[in-house]
Amino acid sequence: MAAAPAHLRLLEDIARDLSGDVNFPTCLDAAVGIRNALRDPFASLDRVARAIGGEPLIASKLLRLANSTAYNPGGRASGDLATAIRRLGFEVVRATALAVALEQMLASRRNARNERIGRDAWEHSIEVAAIARVLARRIGRINPEEALLAGLVHDIGVFYLLFRTADLPEYADEALLMDLLRGWHEEIGIALLQQLGLPDSLVAAIRGHDHPHDTAAPCALGDVLYFANLLAGDDRDWTPDDLSPEERAARTADRARQAGLLDEAADDIASLRSALAG
Repeated sequence: MAAAPAHLRLLEDIARDLSGDVNFPTCLDAAVGIRNALRDPFASLDRVARAIGGEPLIASKLLRLANSTAYNPGGRASGDLATAIRRLGFEVVRATALAVALEQMLASRRNARNERIGRDAWEHSIEVAAIARVLARRIGRINPEEALLAGLVHDIGVFYLLFRTADLPEYADEALLMDLLRGWHEEIGIALLQQLGLPDSLVAAIRGHDHPHDTAAPCALGDVLYFANLLAGDDRDWTPDDLSPEERAARTADRARQAGLLDEAADDIASLRSALAG
């Protein structure tokens, strides 16, 4: 995709940042540290718990999530971090750390100008994550927690671009900002996720999530993410508007096919939103 002249300098700066050792925004530092602990195949539960224990915000949200109805239907509350991590699993730990980073990026004072867009992206990400988890659980062949992670971070490029443009006066023009988001949030997000060390399978699922998948029923992570994104609402400001009439018709048919999933996911959406709230 060709970049509008106004975007070229910004995109070149971002490309340089993402081409080597990334200087992540401060709010991503904790997520990167936890990523490093989790990527060790010999990482023990105690080691991961120690790494998370140094990040009180992430730790508190993990405890809240572990005690939510989505992960603790029996109501056996626990205040022990290691127990919470065991109950949730490492994928949810990784997802929560990244979700906290996204929320902090959104809450940054420098993002006040784009608060409405950022808040919409945050609510959308939570809804997609919860729907993806429920759909993966229903299918049975896809890890529900990997689906949750994919849903939470599928639009990470939106948050990153909002963060990067917040101090640039030309992007006070919302039309110009939307043009940037629609054209580049997916590609930038994929590059960022690769630098964060997320699994290739997850990155591949996120690529092209805004476009119809050739499937009558979801059977892979990419399909799950596509349907979850579709059911959570595909008319966001940053959604690409270059779909053909055939693609739009396919999306309408796909949405109708899975519409009943929204009721099934309602409790998960509420639990996830409550656990990740500030």
